Amino acid sequence: MVEEKRSSPNSYRLDRKALCKLPPLRVNFFITGTDTGVGKTYVTSLMIAMLRSEGKVAAGFKPISCGDREDAQILASVSGDLAVDAVNPLHFNSALAPHAAALLENKRIKPAELVASYQAFSGEFDTVLVEGAGGWEVPITESYFFSDLAKDLGLPVILIAANRLGALNHILLTLSAIKAKGLTCAGIVLNRDGHADDHQQGHPGIAHRCAASRPHHPRPGLPLPRIHGCPHCLA
Repeated sequence: MVEEKRSSPNSYRLDRKALCKLPPLRVNFFITGTDTGVGKTYVTSLMIAMLRSEGKVAAGFKPISCGDREDAQILASVSGDLAVDAVNPLHFNSALAPHAAALLENKRIKPAELVASYQAFSGEFDTVLVEGAGGWEVPITESYFFSDLAKDLGLPVILIAANRLGALNHILLTLSAIKAKGLTCAGIVLNRDGHADDHQQGHPGIAHRCAASRPHHPRPGLPLPRIHGCPHCLA
């Protein structure tokens, strides 16, 4: 699977003052997308950079990468120049979904090892943002998906979507799938890629109202991420 291409800095840049500011409590998040190519690494790296600029010891963790390791390298760099292998413990050369890549390369993925890698890594940081690959139901093995990994990690989810035609449908479908796993969607980020027309500028408000009409298991007392002053973040 080819991982997402980040939005060009010339097409859209989130103001650093408008980036996600998480509360001081130790809370980690699972970052998923409505699809591949929606900007998960782009948004995740901006959130990590902002958290670290505020003095928080934050890092990104990408349990599996396929194809090149550019996303993992970006997360390692923004997390304080960590070793890429620490941030990304499992890598496949084939740009496919992990299950397909593992079959092609004659390797076996053990979900328990992914969970153990996260647990060992996360103990060193105040906040860890765990980035999946592609979308919510991308297969890791024949019977284990990224949605299962998020469930096993027990993390609230931040959903990234590209603000383009089809975004509302993809957001609501993914919210339903997150709810079906019994997990909390802590926030939604609509990432503008420079191609949204005037009609699509209204997507944040519409998505917010539609999501509110279909509750997705809010967890009382959960400190939600906020992108203050940014109309493209819903929480």
